Amino acid sequence: MAIKMRKKNQQAVKQVIKKRPVSKSAPTIDSSQSSSKVTEFKIPQAKYIEGVGRRKVATARVRVYEKEGDFVVNDQLVSQYFSDIPNAIVLYNKPFVLTGTKDKFAVTAKISGSGIKSQLDALVHGLARALVAKNPEFRIFLKGAGLLTRDDRMKETRKIGMGGKARRQRQSPKR
Repeated sequence: MAIKMRKKNQQAVKQVIKKRPVSKSAPTIDSSQSSSKVTEFKIPQAKYIEGVGRRKVATARVRVYEKEGDFVVNDQLVSQYFSDIPNAIVLYNKPFVLTGTKDKFAVTAKISGSGIKSQLDALVHGLARALVAKNPEFRIFLKGAGLLTRDDRMKETRKIGMGGKARRQRQSPKR
């Protein structure tokens, strides 16, 4: 149902929009041939350490398992999830490279909010916090690289009466 305005007397009128019937000759998708495959990830049922990372509005809840396995983000492999960001592999592996624990842990993460780049930064922050919780000696390496510091830069909020943008100024009168 939609509301439409009449031009003559400016009166609102409800208008019913009928849905078109689906033609029976349309191709149907067979569930056995669907392209969205459910892939099995190698995540051990072992003890894990949790870390929470944040950047802008993005929040990453990271679990680092003590056995080898896959690196999964939001039910996708991390390489697929961050495929659009150049050098993403270097960024999310940086905590492991600095601590010398590359390919020794399985990682799962649930990330929500903000954009994909901020989500990557939140993931790295959460990984660094989880690794420090696992071994406090890693703190020296991760703190020196700046991975334990939360980047608190946020989008500037818009101000009322300023014309829509955050930094726009009021229009000054000419006369």
